[in-house]
Amino acid sequence: MGIHERFWLVILIAASLAAIVAEPAPIAKPGCQDSCGNVSIPYPFGTTEGCYYNEDFLISCNDTFSPPLAFLRKSNINVTNITLGGRVQIMKFIAHDCYDKFGDPINVDDSNTWLHLKFNSSYTISDTENKFVAVGCDTIAYVEGGQGNKSYTAGCITKCDSIDYVTNHTCSGIGCCQTSIAKGMNYINITVKSYENHRKVWTFNPCSYGFVVEQSQFNFSSDYLHGLQNVSKLPMVLAWSIQDVNDTCGKTKKAKACQGNSSCDPVDDNGYRCKCLDGFEGNPYLPSGCQDINECLDPNRNNCSKDMICTNTVGSYTCSCPKGYHLVVINDGRGCVRRDWIGILVPVGKYTYFIPPPRIGGLALFLVAGTWLFWGYNKWKLIKLKQKFFMQNGGLMLQQQLSNHEGCVETAKIFTAEELEKATNNFDESGIIGQGGYGTVYKGTLRDGRIVAIKKSHIIDQSQNEQFINEVVVLSQINHRNVVKLLGCCLETEVPLLVYEFITNGTLHHHIHNKSKASSLTWEIRLRIATETAGVLSYLHSTASTPIIHRDIKSTNILLDDSYTAKVSDFGTSRLVPQDQAGISTVVQGTIGYLDPEYLHSSQLTDKSDVYSFGVVLLELLTGEKVLSFDRTEEERNLSKYFLSAMKDNCLEKILDDCVVNEANMKQLNEVANLARRCLSLKGEERPTMKEVAMELEGLRRMTKHPWANDAWDVEEVEYLLGETSDKSRHDFDVSGSMSVVSNTFPDQVGFAAHSGR
Repeated sequence: MGIHERFWLVILIAASLAAIVAEPAPIAKPGCQDSCGNVSIPYPFGTTEGCYYNEDFLISCNDTFSPPLAFLRKSNINVTNITLGGRVQIMKFIAHDCYDKFGDPINVDDSNTWLHLKFNSSYTISDTENKFVAVGCDTIAYVEGGQGNKSYTAGCITKCDSIDYVTNHTCSGIGCCQTSIAKGMNYINITVKSYENHRKVWTFNPCSYGFVVEQSQFNFSSDYLHGLQNVSKLPMVLAWSIQDVNDTCGKTKKAKACQGNSSCDPVDDNGYRCKCLDGFEGNPYLPSGCQDINECLDPNRNNCSKDMICTNTVGSYTCSCPKGYHLVVINDGRGCVRRDWIGILVPVGKYTYFIPPPRIGGLALFLVAGTWLFWGYNKWKLIKLKQKFFMQNGGLMLQQQLSNHEGCVETAKIFTAEELEKATNNFDESGIIGQGGYGTVYKGTLRDGRIVAIKKSHIIDQSQNEQFINEVVVLSQINHRNVVKLLGCCLETEVPLLVYEFITNGTLHHHIHNKSKASSLTWEIRLRIATETAGVLSYLHSTASTPIIHRDIKSTNILLDDSYTAKVSDFGTSRLVPQDQAGISTVVQGTIGYLDPEYLHSSQLTDKSDVYSFGVVLLELLTGEKVLSFDRTEEERNLSKYFLSAMKDNCLEKILDDCVVNEANMKQLNEVANLARRCLSLKGEERPTMKEVAMELEGLRRMTKHPWANDAWDVEEVEYLLGETSDKSRHDFDVSGSMSVVSNTFPDQVGFAAHSGR
């Protein structure tokens, strides 16, 4: 009998024995219910006392339905799937806001227009499997969420006056808008509203809808504009973990809930999940839940070639050759070669060849040549992989854009992947200093000791390629002391990397809205930060070789160093504007509360859009209040609207930060407040330019430093300090942004982006 015949005979006998003695591995505790209707209930979940790990994992099984339905604990939250990998699928209601053809609301009460879901610490709303969606053609929808004291707000707006504009199977902002949600949320509030009560679109869209839904289970259709209210619930995914402050997953990978042949993986702060060790499968939460896998029964679980003998062991397997053969490795697999064959294996392209050596005299030369071929092949594969990533990350597009623009940063460096991996300890999670919709920022240390911030994009599509390239090109045009400096980039990795100087003191947002830090921001420091930020925007609009509109000015994008010097960051959505154009038409982008309402309604982006956003930052510096806060009443929820109302009623002092009132004189505060009011004018033409704003703030700073100075300070000197408009020739340039479509909470003042912080 040949090798092949013996091999398949062994497999056939083993499979037959396994079929006789094998029994399904248990998923629940002995004597406990392991299913409810169509839903499996694996331990640590259970339906009766003693069958679940703790109260968090109680599943109520309602037998009055046919088939029975499972519910989370004693709630009305319907559970449709549970996995041991940390996933619970639930069905939840949709928030909707409906009107009749006269624009009168037809909801029975306001409870339909908002939805509240809150879970205990063992559950979070999965940020990787869910998305927030708004559906409608006259729709404002936003989601507020958080974990403990940490809060988060995101939202969408979608307006269209004809169903002809709506495209099926895409949720890009026309009739349907979507955005990602933050990580780690265990509660959400969803609110939906309308601009004009659907009067203009009622014939094809009488309602607004907002919901968080499992991404793979939602495919938009224009039919939803007619009647999504007929779909009462949609699937959403929760992530679960074992939460016990006295039993965490340490370096030993051991935890109380993890039973034999298993280990733990940490999740969030104190949570963990259990998993079977390699070579085992089953339920790691049961004493005998992880059972040995017989890898030899499944060719996909072992790398023994068909001419080898596979022997199962506890947790693994071995491959051996029949008598008279020895083991060789070919293309990462193993095989058997007759012992009387002598030679070496040489890789060429995707094949590996077995070559017998020449007679004894040429053996040494033969081995050297084979080694050289092997080394050369591996080097060739590495070069091809780097070339693939370079093309994938838009390298040619970036080269073309940079070659079309003079003034690029000459000191920018092309870093290798190895350099940045070493700088960040292989991008260890402990080095994360910021996260957003398009990437994660790590703190790293280069070989020369410099501390840097490394921005790593998420797995990208073509639109995110453009955003990455846009940020490189824009930053290459900027040379300003109050702009975060781009040190270089890396294109030879699967996702592109940008390397910036590291700014040590966090964001302005963190300092303003943290009570322990806000007291350190004296009025003099706040005024200086405002002046420096205004100077940057004046430079971008008036002095840069090609005018630049930042498009996302907010307190989270203003960084501070140890001396509280402002550094403006995040130019991923910025636009370069040809000299002969006052503005450009583009997809609306921005951030909640900071978005220019005129830009929102017209899609015409101008430098006055940055002026409006800067005006909102001035409000934060003056009041110490968040731009949008659900802790305030509805009339006061939006800071811009609240501030303008206070100015109109002549009660400015009521909303100013206490430390600002105590340190500055009211005349000066009134000057800054009036400047902010002008910046927030609904019409862009009524707002000052950023150059005028910077000049006024610089003048107020001089008055602070030298109160004896004459009010009529030298305007021309400030103009010189800010820089005149360059006479250099300017080139037409346009890079499309790629951020998700933003939205608006109130028709007159505020807008939403995918995230309130980045």
